[in-house]
Amino acid sequence: MTAAKLIDIFLMPGEFFVGDAQYRVRTLLGSCVSITLWHPATRIGAMSHFLLPGHGRRKQDRPSDKPGMYGADAMRLMVEGMAQHGVPLAQCQGKIFGGGAMFPRSGKVRDIGAQNGDYARSMLQQHGVQVVSESLFGEGHRQLIFTIRSGEVLSRQVPPEPAWSSTGTGNQA
Repeated sequence: MTAAKLIDIFLMPGEFFVGDAQYRVRTLLGSCVSITLWHPATRIGAMSHFLLPGHGRRKQDRPSDKPGMYGADAMRLMVEGMAQHGVPLAQCQGKIFGGGAMFPRSGKVRDIGAQNGDYARSMLQQHGVQVVSESLFGEGHRQLIFTIRSGEVLSRQVPPEPAWSSTGTGNQA
């Protein structure tokens, strides 16, 4: 007996997805954060890819092609999608990924990745979702693969490339 082929979905920044066991969801994160929600009994899952904490204040802040740009909006959309599948949110497992420091040496303002990660934690806590795993912060970006069938999320953190430097290979006097 062979396992059914999975349908791959790739999330761009500001997108979210809710689906069943036939899907595998992928994304790449820098300072952005992804939350995954998974219900073990129904094998229904959701994943977001949000760019900023909080919520959009004006319609022009949330272009229709990026409805989940803000963390609160992404969470609301995932909650609504899970409810459409009859999934009780309090029975879901939550996982949080991302929030990487993409420009770690800027130092003056609190890194947006840290703000995103902290916001994701607080949203899951407010919704009564148990966080069973997280991979947050650090430097560089992450590659994620969420297999809804199993609830497994593979995360690989890739360190930033070293800054280019002048080595004096040009003409010198």
